[in-house]
Amino acid sequence: MARYTGPVCRLCRRQGEKLYLKGDRCYTTKCAVDRRTYAPGQHGQNRRSKVSEYGIQLREKQKLRRIYGLLEAQTESYFEEAARKKGVTGENLLQILETRLDNVVFRLGFATSRAEARQLVRHGHFTVNGKKVNIPSYLLRVGDVVSIKETSRKSPRIEAVLASTGQKSISAWLSMNREGTEGTLVALPTREQIDVPIQEHLIVEYYSR
Repeated sequence: MARYTGPVCRLCRRQGEKLYLKGDRCYTTKCAVDRRTYAPGQHGQNRRSKVSEYGIQLREKQKLRRIYGLLEAQTESYFEEAARKKGVTGENLLQILETRLDNVVFRLGFATSRAEARQLVRHGHFTVNGKKVNIPSYLLRVGDVVSIKETSRKSPRIEAVLASTGQKSISAWLSMNREGTEGTLVALPTREQIDVPIQEHLIVEYYSR
């Protein structure tokens, strides 16, 4: 299945809550969820069907995919990897997703949303440990250093992003250099440090059917 390329505000409205897929816009009065609290589509305002237990689990899995911009096959692969690791499977899953390069770029404030981070990574604006990496799904390890490429630091787009996210607080499991152009993964995030509105146990139940 191809990646969704339609209006992302429809995804939030379908989910019935803000997923913060458009960065700063989600915090303004322009947010579609605030303006139209019903589901998208011709019959969106009339849908009152009761959701089954399976439906609740499926919706939570879809929410995870939408937040991190994943394909179905990717999500299943990450779940299998999380299940093989020691510890709580749901927390392992979130930890893996948080260490994706596109997510770390977003967490460091080098992009206003994960979608923008994914695009900037694909365009080759970042290096990992001094080497250019243009794969958004690249998984980082503790100690890895993510930097904005020297030639990209004066790009109007990068400058605009840094100006927009300059006051953004950095997660405790990351560190930033003084110039604000380089960040390091200092530790794997704990569940308490991952501020995504996900009930991961529902996703584990979905894949354990």
